[in-house]
Amino acid sequence: MHIRCGFNISYFCNMPTAMNFLLSVRPERERDLIAPQVINFDPWVPSRTYRDQFGNRVTRVLAPAGEIRVTSDFIIQDSGLLDEVGWDAPQHNVEDLPDDVMVFLMPSRYCDMEHLTDLAWSLFGHTRLGWERVQAIVDYAHNRIRFDYQQARSTRTASEGHFEQVGVCRDFAHLAVTLCRCMNIPARYSTGYLGDIGVPIVPDPMDFSAWFEVYLGGRWWTFDARHNKRRIGRIVMAYGRDAVDVAISTAFGSAQLRDFEVITEEAHQVTSQSRSYETRFSSQTVTA
Repeated sequence: MHIRCGFNISYFCNMPTAMNFLLSVRPERERDLIAPQVINFDPWVPSRTYRDQFGNRVTRVLAPAGEIRVTSDFIIQDSGLLDEVGWDAPQHNVEDLPDDVMVFLMPSRYCDMEHLTDLAWSLFGHTRLGWERVQAIVDYAHNRIRFDYQQARSTRTASEGHFEQVGVCRDFAHLAVTLCRCMNIPARYSTGYLGDIGVPIVPDPMDFSAWFEVYLGGRWWTFDARHNKRRIGRIVMAYGRDAVDVAISTAFGSAQLRDFEVITEEAHQVTSQSRSYETRFSSQTVTA
């Protein structure tokens, strides 16, 4: 299938402000683009792109004082298949993990393992190693947190999400990632497009979303603690240790989010499910 993706985002800067954007699809998905993805700036400013330590494509600009608008609109080919499963995928011994995977066993800003390790072992220490244990963690995170856009908070850690029992997609992902790491299962935070493809239409359609991946049986597998079901049409933009590594924008100064519209839908359904929802996305913007 073909999926139309894009965004229309604007910020207001009080003065010229350096900004980084993580809005490009992952390099592994570039071969699926029907045409190259182009990120446009209005007013036009010079931009350059580099790959960060996780291989994500980062776009750098110096935003001028006043409003700057960032847009993109592209079509990408997708298999149209549900997320893969690996019921028998085994968990690795830590000493056997590849070196580049080890970072995803460590605590990070939002994945505060020190507050959840004892809980994790008490809850999941009896479960079967591998896929079954990860699924038990996903079930727990899915049931523990109540989804509420209005309760988004950019500073909420995994342990705080566990205690408060409310949050948005990033909070589900942070809790599940942290519990996996507590159980010596490498887990990384992912962000990207997730449209309501193959599921019933809902009042608040999906667009940018957060999920996570675990390393089992020599490869990475997708899990989604918010939805706790396999989905069609995930288009990954970035992954990292947690939301800090994959913030859609990072402003090195003041940059107020003004508009946020996202498109992600089957290409033949180009009519409806883009929208503006500023509040929920402010939690994905980092000011350094």
